[in-house]
Amino acid sequence: MTTIDETAMQHTISRRSFVKGASALAAGGALASAFSFDIAHAEGTVDPDAPVEKRYTYCDMCNQVPKCGMTAYVQDGKIVRVESRTPHPTTPLCAKGLASIQELYDPKRLQTPLRRTNPKGTGQSQWEPITWDEAYDTIVSEFNRVKDADGPDAVMFYCGDPKEPRPPIQRVATLFGSSTYGLESSLCSTATNITSQLVYGRGQNSSGSDPTDDTGSCMIWSLNAAWSQPNRHAKFMDQKERGCKFVIVDPRITPTVMGLADIHLQLRPGSDGALALGFINILIRDGLVDKQFVEEWTHGYEGLADLAAQYPPEKVEEITWVPATKLEEAVHLLAENAPSTLVTSSAGLAHSSNVGHALRAVFMIPALMGMIEKKGGVMFASGGLPLDVSASTAKFRAEDIYAEQGFADKRVDKDDFPAWVSFTKHFQTARLPEYIDEGKIKAAILVASNVMIWPESDRYQEALGKLEFVAAVDYYERPWTHDYVDILLPAAMCHERMAPFAAYGRKLFFREPCVEPAGQAREDWKIMLDLGCKLGYEEQCFGGDVEAALDNILQTAGLDVTVDDLRANPEGLEIPGNKNEEGKHASGKLRKDGQPGFNTPSGKLEFDSEILKGFGYEGLPVYEEPVHTPYAPTEEDKRYPLVLNAGSRLPYYTHSKLREIPWLNQFMPEPVVRLHPQDARDRSISDGDMVRVFNHQNEIEMKAEVTNLVHAGMVDIFHGWHQANVNLLTTRDFDPITGFPPFRCGLCEVEATGKGRLVSQ
Repeated sequence: MTTIDETAMQHTISRRSFVKGASALAAGGALASAFSFDIAHAEGTVDPDAPVEKRYTYCDMCNQVPKCGMTAYVQDGKIVRVESRTPHPTTPLCAKGLASIQELYDPKRLQTPLRRTNPKGTGQSQWEPITWDEAYDTIVSEFNRVKDADGPDAVMFYCGDPKEPRPPIQRVATLFGSSTYGLESSLCSTATNITSQLVYGRGQNSSGSDPTDDTGSCMIWSLNAAWSQPNRHAKFMDQKERGCKFVIVDPRITPTVMGLADIHLQLRPGSDGALALGFINILIRDGLVDKQFVEEWTHGYEGLADLAAQYPPEKVEEITWVPATKLEEAVHLLAENAPSTLVTSSAGLAHSSNVGHALRAVFMIPALMGMIEKKGGVMFASGGLPLDVSASTAKFRAEDIYAEQGFADKRVDKDDFPAWVSFTKHFQTARLPEYIDEGKIKAAILVASNVMIWPESDRYQEALGKLEFVAAVDYYERPWTHDYVDILLPAAMCHERMAPFAAYGRKLFFREPCVEPAGQAREDWKIMLDLGCKLGYEEQCFGGDVEAALDNILQTAGLDVTVDDLRANPEGLEIPGNKNEEGKHASGKLRKDGQPGFNTPSGKLEFDSEILKGFGYEGLPVYEEPVHTPYAPTEEDKRYPLVLNAGSRLPYYTHSKLREIPWLNQFMPEPVVRLHPQDARDRSISDGDMVRVFNHQNEIEMKAEVTNLVHAGMVDIFHGWHQANVNLLTTRDFDPITGFPPFRCGLCEVEATGKGRLVSQ
C-alpha cells in the first residue's frame, strides 16, 4: 500500500530539479535522454562518422498549447538524440518528449497507404498497400457520391489528437460544404470555453489566470499540472516559493497538491457545483464580496445570492465530503491574501453531467471578490493579436464562408445543443451514434482519432461500422478504431512536419522538418490540402503546398512577414498586439463596440445568463446531482457504491497515446485502478491483486493499487488502455448545455477476480 508520506518522497522533488527535468525525472525522461544517442548507434541506423546537425522543432507528444521547444540532433539523416530547446518559451521537455525518438523509429509505424480487403468489424483487419493517388481517388469518389446523394453535411471531417491539423481540416470541410466538422474538444476544452464565455464574455484561454508576482493567493480547481503540464507547474512552484498561497480542489492527493497546497479541498467527484455554491455562500455570509464591483459590473447577483443561501457549509459537507471548517478556511485564505486568482483545467472539471452550471459557478467566485481585470487576479488577454491559439486565422479556416452560407442552421447538433452551436464552429459529437442511425452522417475522414474516447464507446464502434465509407489518418494501425475504416493513411510525426506555426504569447515560431517522414508517411496538413485539391479546390488549397498555406495565414493575419522571414529567425518573431493592462473592461477594450463592460448580452459579468435563458435553460448555476450518485442512489445504484473517477493523467502517457514506447511503458505496463485502503479491506483486496471493476453497463479487469491518495468511497482509474477501456463503464448521461459526459462521476463496484497478484516486470 502506498502512503501519503511515501508518495510525497517519490514525487516531491526540489524546485531546481523540477525545473531541470520536471516530472521527467519520476517518469524516466532522464533515462530516455541519456540512452537515446547510444541506442541509435547500437542499432546501426547511422554512420557514426557522419557530422551531427542541430535542428529545431516543437513537441506534440501531449499536445499542450503552446508546444514545448525541442532540439533534435541529426546524423546521417536520422535523429539520434532530442533534448529541451533553449532559449525557448516552454521548457523543459518531459519524459514524453524525450522518449519520442523511440516512437519516431518504431518499425510498427504505418509506412504506406492501406486499403481494406475484408469486411469491417471482424476484429481481424486485412489490408493491401496502395499508392497515395489511389487512396485520394477512392476518398474523393466516395465523398462526392455521398454528397450527391445526401448532401455535403453527410460527410464528417473529424480531428482528434494531435490537434495540429485542425485549420486545414476545417478549411477543406467548409469548402466541401460540410458543417459536420468535429473535434475531440467536444470532450475536452470546449465546455470550459463556452461556460467562460457565458460568465465572462471571453472563451478561449479565459478559464482563469496563472499567478504572477502580484498574486497573493491562487485557487487551482481540478488540475494536476505537475503531471500534465510540468513546465507550467514549475512557474507555480516559483510563485509558491515567493509566498503565494494555494488552495487546490481535487478529489485526489496529487503531486500538485503535495507540492503546492496550503489547503486541499478533497471533494467527491462530480460535486463541484455544490462546492462552488458553498464557497459563494461563505463569501456573501462573511462580507467578503466586493460590493462596488458587483453592483457596477455584474448581472444577476440577487438571484445568485438566493441560490447560494441554500448551500450552507454544513450541507455542502454532506454533499461534497469537504469538511465545512476546511471550506471556510479556504475562502478566508483567498480573501485575506488578495489579489487572488483562479486556475482551472481545460477538461477535468468539465467531465460531469452538470458542467454547464458547475463551471459557471466556479468562474463566478473571482468575480464576486472583485478579482477580474486586476493585476494578480484574473486578467483577460489584451487582444489585438491576429492569430488564435492554433496560430491560424478565421479567414484561413474559411469561417467567413461558414457565416455567409448559414452553416450553423444546418448542423446536425443544432436541436440537441443549441447553446453549443451558438459558440462553436464544430459540432458536438456526443450523439454521433444517433446521427449515424438517423442517416445524417454517411461517410467520414478521421484524422488522429480514437473511438475509445467516448462513453459507452462500444456504441460508437458499432455506429462507425454502419458508415458507408471511412478513411483514417494515424501513426499506427489501432484495431479498436481502424477495424471500422476502409482506407488507412500514414501520418508524419512532429519531427517530420513543417506545419503549423507555434504562437507563444506575442512570439511566432516556424519549424523545418528535422528528417524525412518514415516510408511514405505525409504530414496531416499536406494530406488535407492534397485532398482538398482532389475534391476540386486546387486554388483554395494552394496546390497542396503547405508552405504556401502558411504564407496565406501570415497574409490573412495582416502580418508583414513571410515563411522565409520566420525561417531566417529561428528564435521567433514578435507579433504586434495591444498592451496588456488591468481594467480593460472599464476602458472599453473587451467589447468589439468599444463600450465599457464585458462581451455579454448585459454588458456585465453574468451570474444569471441571458443566453442560456434564451435557449430555455436555467440562467443561474443550479446544482444537480449526477445521474448515478451515492448521495441519493436508486435501488440499482446501491449495488455500485463507489464513485468512479475516470480520466486521470499520467506523466508518461497522453490519454491512449505513447503506449507503444518501451521507455515509457515500463513505468505502468498494465491497467491500474486506485482505491482507498478501507474500501480495499472491505472487499478483501490487496495491493497488486487483479480485480474486476463493474457497473450496470459493463466490466473490465485491472490491477489494484491500494493507496490513501484517493478518498474513501471512490476509485480512480487511469484511462487509455484498449484492453481495459474504462469508457465501457462511463455513461452517456450528457450535460444538457454542453453535451459533455460524466467521465468523473459515475458509479461502480470492485471485487477481486481470484487470479492473484499481478507483479509488473
